[in-house]
Amino acid sequence: MNLNPGYLPVLVALSVPVSADVFQFTGSAQTLDGKALYEEQHRIQGACDNGIFRPLEHRVTYVRQAEEGEETFAEKELDYSQSDIRPTVNYQQPNFQESLKISYAGSEAVNVVWQPPSGDIERSNVDISDNLVVDAGFDNMVRQNWDRVVSGEPVNFRFLAPTRGTDYAFILESVQSYAVNADYVVQIRPDNFVLKFLVDPIVLGYNNQGALTAYSGLTNVRENADQNYTATIRYVISTYPECELTP
Repeated sequence: MNLNPGYLPVLVALSVPVSADVFQFTGSAQTLDGKALYEEQHRIQGACDNGIFRPLEHRVTYVRQAEEGEETFAEKELDYSQSDIRPTVNYQQPNFQESLKISYAGSEAVNVVWQPPSGDIERSNVDISDNLVVDAGFDNMVRQNWDRVVSGEPVNFRFLAPTRGTDYAFILESVQSYAVNADYVVQIRPDNFVLKFLVDPIVLGYNNQGALTAYSGLTNVRENADQNYTATIRYVISTYPECELTP
């Protein structure tokens, strides 16, 4: 069937979301004593929904300085199309032959496929609860509860521990920190008497616009075959979406 060329602009316009938007920022990771480690380059494509930015696709490129110049050593792709707080995840760190994939079997369970640096592939399934948060979905969870963050009210949720094949109860709460200076400083810690002695809190900094400006704690980037980096990451926003980040 032949189309009248006069209709093509209309068809193209209908195929592109008129509210499409982009949120971009870069994080510089350092050891707790200030040694530079790597850089995270974030690009989130989303849409403005009733004046609030909703993420859809999120790509993270991890780079560091090498003798030949800047090199990419890991990548992560997230898809928020089904849930703002439970994205699908595809993480690859080839220098350790490590990969992590998180997907979903409908609305019932989280499927995890983890290739550790050594050993066989590990697979697990975790039941989904309404307040289960996955990976970088914590950032959107903070913004969804922005009124409570601003007022200092704690937020209870469950957080997926994909390499352990389970989830744990956590709490988001206001805190004071020497490592993070921001308009709002909060921490994520286990809401369990025993686990809180085994897992250090993650401290987060946010500005007044609701953008993450600092992260201090255990990262998802592997330092060696036995452990991941613990780092402080400071973020610089290069592109804000045209709509608001918080309700």
